[in-house]
Formats: sequence, C-alpha cells, structure tokens
Amino acid sequence: MPKAHYDSHQLDDLVLQMMETELGGEQVYRTALTCAVNPDLKKEWESYLEETLTHQDVVRSLCDTLGLDPDAQSPSRAVVKHIGESLVKAMLLAKQGGNPAAAQLVACECVVHAETKDHANWELLGKVAEVATGDVGQTLKSAHKAVEKDEDHHLYHTKGWCRELALEALGLPAVLPPPEEVKNVETAIGASRAEQQRETML
Repeated sequence: MPKAHYDSHQLDDLVLQMMETELGGEQVYRTALTCAVNPDLKKEWESYLEETLTHQDVVRSLCDTLGLDPDAQSPSRAVVKHIGESLVKAMLLAKQGGNPAAAQLVACECVVHAETKDHANWELLGKVAEVATGDVGQTLKSAHKAVEKDEDHHLYHTKGWCRELALEALGLPAVLPPPEEVKNVETAIGASRAEQQRETML
C-alpha cells in the first residue's frame, strides 16, 4: 500500500479552524459556567476551561511550526466563529427563560456541540500526524498526544451529563454524576460501556 500524503493547504485551514474552535470554546465554557447549577458539573467545566486555555497555546505553537498567523482568517474559520457565537447566544437566551435547570441543560447541549467539533479537529490532526514527517510530523504528533485525552474526556463526560440531566428533567431516574464521570472514561468504547451499566448505578 503506497504511503498516504496530505494536502498541506488543507492542514493549514484545519489548524486555523482549530485555533478558532479553542478560542470559541473558551467563551462557551465561560458562559456555560454561569448556567451551571450542579456543583460537580461546575467543577468539571472549570477544569475543562483551564485545559482549553492550554489547548490554545498548543495550537498557537502549531501555527508557529507551520508558519501560520494564528489570527489569520479564512471562510471556514468564519463559520466556526459564527457557530461558537451562536452557542453562546443560545445559552444566554436560555438563561432569560428564568428556569436555571433548563438553562443548565441547554448549556450542556451547547458544550456537547462545541466539543464534538473540537474532538473531530484533533482526531483529524492525529490522522495527519500519522503520515507527516520531519519537524512538522513530530510537532503534530506531540500536539495530538498532549491534547487527545483531554478532548475525549470533555466530549464523553459532557455527553453523559447531558443525557442524565435530560432524564432528570423528564422526571426519570438519573445518575448524577453520570457513569462516564464516575468511571472516568476516555474512549468511545468506555463511554458506551458506562452508559450500558447505568441501570446498576440507579
């Protein structure tokens, strides 16, 4: 099988999207924290915010390696920024409804939206890192290794919070903190197993 090659221009575009995703993620978490009612969830999101700030520095280093201006704009980056700002507006709108529990659930949904994009970005970067060579390849591999587990944690744990808070809102038995949190899952398989075991945790 011939060795895979990647499009360097598309990689540049991906990294700029990643920069905007991490910047937008900061604002999503800062707003989500104003919606958090559950103290365990608030503590979780506070740690995710700190990690997101670290991820911004990692992406800035990637930009330096690739010779990119981290503030450079592109059509795809503009879309990412628009979506991030829309998530913040959605949370603010939910807060205006006067129902703290409902606003917290909307915040959870918005974090899942943001982290789904963030997780996909890093997953794609990891695929490029597998085939990239030289200094660029090493930098991509190091960046991916530094952030991958954080991103898995952010996505799978918040999805668990979202599910359990929604069940609670429906008047159904909920596991809080969610199984994903209790079992500290870091993979899709682990998250699936945790969800399957939730009945035994009620």
